[in-house]
Amino acid sequence: MARICVCERYSRLCMSNRAHAVKSVTSHESLHLSRHSSYVRFDILQRILSRLFGISVIHAMVITDIDDKIIRRSREENVSTTTIATMYEEEFKRDMLSLKVIPPAVYLRVTENVHHIVAFIEGIINNGHAYATEEGDVYFDIQSIGHRYGKFVEAVEDSQLEPVKSNKRYWRDFALWKQSKPQEPYWDSPWGRGRPGWHIECSTIASSVFGRQLDVHSGGIDLAFPHHENEVAQSEAYHQCGQWANYFLHSGHLHLKGSAEKMSKSLKNVISIKDFLQSYSANEFRMFCLLTRYRSAVDYSDGSMLEARTSLRTISTFTHDATAYMKGQLQCLPVQEAFLWERLAETKAAVVKALADDFDTSRAVGAVIVLIYHGNCQLQPVAKSEGGTRSPAVFGAMVSYIRDLLDVFGIDLLHSKVKEAAVDSSGGRLEAVAEQLTHFRSEVRAFALTHQEGPNKPGLFPERLPLLKACDNLRNELAPLGVLIKDRGASSTWELTQSKLSHRVHDEDQEKSS
Repeated sequence: MARICVCERYSRLCMSNRAHAVKSVTSHESLHLSRHSSYVRFDILQRILSRLFGISVIHAMVITDIDDKIIRRSREENVSTTTIATMYEEEFKRDMLSLKVIPPAVYLRVTENVHHIVAFIEGIINNGHAYATEEGDVYFDIQSIGHRYGKFVEAVEDSQLEPVKSNKRYWRDFALWKQSKPQEPYWDSPWGRGRPGWHIECSTIASSVFGRQLDVHSGGIDLAFPHHENEVAQSEAYHQCGQWANYFLHSGHLHLKGSAEKMSKSLKNVISIKDFLQSYSANEFRMFCLLTRYRSAVDYSDGSMLEARTSLRTISTFTHDATAYMKGQLQCLPVQEAFLWERLAETKAAVVKALADDFDTSRAVGAVIVLIYHGNCQLQPVAKSEGGTRSPAVFGAMVSYIRDLLDVFGIDLLHSKVKEAAVDSSGGRLEAVAEQLTHFRSEVRAFALTHQEGPNKPGLFPERLPLLKACDNLRNELAPLGVLIKDRGASSTWELTQSKLSHRVHDEDQEKSS
């Protein structure tokens, strides 16, 4: 599959990475982290298209609420197929909300669109590309389109074909309509009672929303064949067009590190979203996705998640330190302002270039980290300022750009999980308490750091040293609780952090700020 560049304005976008996942998983069981990684990756791409490149994105999502697995699950639990499908649809939506995935413009359920599907199948038959059997099944006629079938057959190594049926004309023909079995849900059709096949629902509903052509069609690499292949075949047969979708974007699998197998329920190596969010945040998972290209397979491990957490921490610490400098709370040597303006301009150009090159988010994040490195080199604190010109504007521009870019990616530094929890649990007063506590501690610390006057009394007042030690103890004891205080010479700054993370890093931060 050719790489693409963002060099034109798309008007329609069918983000149907859900096709197999929702069809095979969402409607009858809980989704796991690997499936959700595809949703988050394509949510990032959608945000880039709309927020960075100004492209109007229309996102429709099909919910498969009837298929073999849903029917089997309903029998096992002795409930209706509607109950099964609705329960897992709602759980899926909650998971998407917790991962900050933008909802689609519309959800379209298969059971509510069967009449459209029947009409779509009739159109394919009338165009000479499908046939009905005596048993009441309808199959797409692969041989009727000749060499045009097989675009994605080599996209995945373990391509799975439907089982051979005795009433097929050709072994590769796939089902558009299936006759109903006893005690199964069914709909009336010209071919008898039955229900839609696996692939036809996506083509029909996408066509009902977007017409005869899509700009971009996305999904996991495991959907390339046969699902996307069959979608292309039946859609082009119905619309009698030469190209139904302009671009296909396929995301790579999520693997557990050290395993060649993708994360899968059948392999019993999955991680639920609920369990994942006990250890990591939605922001950290987004950064994890950003650090690799969307079409690359990615290894999941605590180490890779720690890398994502460290990257976020690097960014957050810089924006906090830069803000402290702008407020006059951080004293530094004179800043090379012109140099930083140049680096900022270079970073902006590098990020746009990377994201226009097949959405290379890892390269874009790398450019931002380099910018932060240059900024940190200028923010070396000193105990006492020697005066001179300050340069708050350039740091303001850097912080604004970084926050805006992360917001494009769906990461909001200003409303992190920690701060949201603080507002919810204490009415928004935790930040005010931290501010007053740090101010009081700074005054006590300044009093303790006062030097004795006179040639025979060098150094600090001995009787005030316990106060200084108490200030240090308070700083160290608050860090594991999520309040990180940094001493900047004679003044101090604070920030709210994740307590389990701050416990690991506060000693390192104090070494840098002492």
